[in-house]
Amino acid sequence: MSTAIDSAGRLVIPKALRDAMGLRPGAKVDMSYTDGAIVIEFAPIRAHLDTSGESPRIVPDEDVEPLDDAAVRATLESIRR
Repeated sequence: MSTAIDSAGRLVIPKALRDAMGLRPGAKVDMSYTDGAIVIEFAPIRAHLDTSGESPRIVPDEDVEPLDDAAVRATLESIRR
């Protein structure tokens, strides 16, 4: 699969790859250059430990899209293949 870099240095990730990775508009990614290849990964989500309740819980520092049943099922199916 090929793509082009525009004059501003932007690179379009082809739709098939975006779909395969589950990338949506606004998704934050980390890019690196390793062994002659550009690697794109989801950026880690910053979070903190909230110990104010009965049980400690990890709370994201930014808004994250909640998972729904369909997303969980699709992920499980893709892992089981």
